[in-house]
Amino acid sequence: MIPVLLITLTVEVVPYKEKEIEKRYYTIGEVADDLGVATSLIRFWESEFEIIKPKKNRKGNRQFTKDDVKNVKLIYHLVKEKGYTLNGAREFVKNDVNAAVGKMDTLDSLKNIKSFLIQLKQELTQQ
Repeated sequence: MIPVLLITLTVEVVPYKEKEIEKRYYTIGEVADDLGVATSLIRFWESEFEIIKPKKNRKGNRQFTKDDVKNVKLIYHLVKEKGYTLNGAREFVKNDVNAAVGKMDTLDSLKNIKSFLIQLKQELTQQ
């Protein structure tokens, strides 16, 4: 008789988890919809502010990266929310872009925390 080696394998079934796809480029329409403004306003800001420089494809369509979108949001915040004039916003950005973007990131983070706390409070009061 020949000895037989019996091997058993155990297989663990892991549920499939879809990987979230991140976009590299956003159209001017997507950026405008996100901010609730017209595309013409973003094109105007592009001509007025040096920090907004989206790439253009062969057809001439603007392709905004995440950094471009951050810069557009910064201009939106300064002009629409804080009430800066275009010259005032231009000076603010010219003096220290990184500090301005850092302030915007901090503000966004605080807004997210606030909305989370409000939602948590509502859930606790419902119980």
